Amino acid sequence: MFKDLIKKNRSYRRFYQEISVKRETLEELVGLARFSPSARNVQPLKYILSCDPEKNALIFPCLAWAGYLKDWAGPEEGERPSAYIVILGDTELSKFFAWDLGIAAQSILLGATEKGLGGCMIASINKDNLRKALNVPVRFEILLVIALGKPKETVVIEPVGPDGDIKYWNDSEGVHHVPKRSLSELTIG
Repeated sequence: MFKDLIKKNRSYRRFYQEISVKRETLEELVGLARFSPSARNVQPLKYILSCDPEKNALIFPCLAWAGYLKDWAGPEEGERPSAYIVILGDTELSKFFAWDLGIAAQSILLGATEKGLGGCMIASINKDNLRKALNVPVRFEILLVIALGKPKETVVIEPVGPDGDIKYWNDSEGVHHVPKRSLSELTIG
C-alpha cells in the first residue's frame, strides 16, 4: 500500500557501503523524476549520477550530515552511501526550481524505497567544493544531493512529546528516532 511505502521512506544516514547500487538503478530513479510533474513543464532539473567509489569519495566531504546530531560528523567509512544523485537546476531554462525539486526528490526516494534502498536528501552542501570536484558548469545551480544505499539503521517514527521537541535523535543502540506531529496538530478547521 502507498501509505506503507511513504512510512518506510525515511531519511537514512548509515548504509551498507559494500552493497553497491548499479547505474541502471540510478537511471531508473531519475526516470521516475522525469515523469513527475514540472512547473510549466519546463523540466529544468538535471542530474549527476554517482555509484563509483572514487566519485563518491569526491562528493562525501562536500556534505554536512544531520544538523540535530551535533556530536556526529556523518557516517564512518563502511557506512557511507553507495551512490548519490546530485540534482542541479539549469538556469538557462528557469530560475525557479523549488516545486520541481521537491517533487523529483520525493519521486526518487519513493522509488528507492520500493527497491529496498534508502536515502537522505542533503541540502547542506559546500557547493563551491562540489562544483570543483565534479566540474559542474556554472549554468547549473547545485540544489540537492540524495545519498542512497542499503540502509544500515533502524528509523522509528514516534509522536512529538509533551515538550513539543521535534528534533530527531539516536538512542544508545543506534536507533534513529523521528518525532512527528499528530494529524490534529497539522489540520486547521
